[in-house]
Amino acid sequence: MSAPPSALVCAGCGYQAPPEEPYPFRCPNAVSGDDTDHVMTVVLDWPRLRWPGGDEANPFLRFRTLLHSYHLAVARGMGDAAYVALVEELDRAVASVDGRGFAVTPFGRQEALSKRLGFAPQGGVWVKDETGNVSGSHKARHLMGLLLHLEVVERAGLVPAGRATQLAIASCGNAALAAAVVARAAGRPLRVFIPTVADPKVVARLRALEADLAICPREAGVPGDPTYHRLRQAVREGALPFTCQGSDNGLTIEGGKTLGYEMVGSLAREGQGLDRVFVQVGGGALASALVQALEDARHLGALERLPRIHAVQTRAVQPLVRAYDGVTGRILERIAREDGRHPAPPGKARERADLILEYAASPLVAEELHYAVTHRSQFMWPWEAEPRSVAAGIIDDETYDWAAVVRGMVASGGYPLAVSEEVLREAHTLALSTTGIAVDPTGSAGLAGLLELVRGGEVAPQERVAVLFTGVQR
Repeated sequence: MSAPPSALVCAGCGYQAPPEEPYPFRCPNAVSGDDTDHVMTVVLDWPRLRWPGGDEANPFLRFRTLLHSYHLAVARGMGDAAYVALVEELDRAVASVDGRGFAVTPFGRQEALSKRLGFAPQGGVWVKDETGNVSGSHKARHLMGLLLHLEVVERAGLVPAGRATQLAIASCGNAALAAAVVARAAGRPLRVFIPTVADPKVVARLRALEADLAICPREAGVPGDPTYHRLRQAVREGALPFTCQGSDNGLTIEGGKTLGYEMVGSLAREGQGLDRVFVQVGGGALASALVQALEDARHLGALERLPRIHAVQTRAVQPLVRAYDGVTGRILERIAREDGRHPAPPGKARERADLILEYAASPLVAEELHYAVTHRSQFMWPWEAEPRSVAAGIIDDETYDWAAVVRGMVASGGYPLAVSEEVLREAHTLALSTTGIAVDPTGSAGLAGLLELVRGGEVAPQERVAVLFTGVQR
């Protein structure tokens, strides 16, 4: 068997999963008391790959040559035709459950929104609309990617064929719905750990999809998300993590990368690029997937440069902003100490990000990023107050995929934004009134970040910026 052009590697310690390992979801070196941020990451061997040129409607077919599950399938003798047949089979099953299968989602300039925000004709706001995706959000991409891997390892004989192993996820909304649809389509049992404040409509749909629900109240004096604690317990007891947290299942990022690939493909056909991307962040899987997709595209020649990546959180819960400030604070201190041209850090976020970008390829930055992932508790810990926001889907106590998102912002000259509840509501109203897309307040939270920067004079009228509308208003 030839080595596939992709591998699962721990971003924290460098461990590489053997090609025959069926469940390389979590680094085996992630033991209790270890302060390293062990996250298994798909690493592509870019010189052996090229940017896909297909036009298939299903993104898991169009971009299959960039997926680890495809490389594994081919290496185990399945062949391209067999993998295509597998995707089509699973997609039909998903459509039978949800009424729709996977298809490339719309991405284009929104004229009325661009005009309202004062953009020039050569600039504007491009919206990636995920509200019509399977289960009404981008989350199903993550879970479909995981399902493809599970099916491949079973059909390739890496594990006994059999579907009794329970899948498990912790979620309060869209991720749970996506997992329930995909698991039901595959005939796999799923347990969902939900908070006491879960939307009754979501709960009813989960029950209709025959998910096994476990309601998890917060415990006094116990920090962190109670649903996540229960998920980790279930995994220790033998469940497979069917999650949207890359820290628990690194392969969940892979399906999400198809969203970024679609954006790049659309821009490449137009011969255009982007100056900025605004992405809402809760647990961080979406932003991590977007960052890695853009990096893949740049290395494969489909993208000339990375746009500035802005992660958007609510002021009520902003663990990623706190982590970014901690990491970049150390980088700026090193620059000031080691380069006499910069005796003190700049005062504005854009200026600090630009200065860090100058050093992005230097050992100094690499050393500080490595320090951060090997001293996780200094940068990422549960938010101290119980999270509440109109953007309920991004109030995760921790940003589980924080390190990849911080690296993406550092490498692109981007920086995070924490927005108020007032601006989140205003952005949601603006999204509905100018685009006609039935997006929910979580799904339009990235637009709130853009709104803040436009009002602050940070975004030039000729810039091309993108926001992601990621969840339908139910």
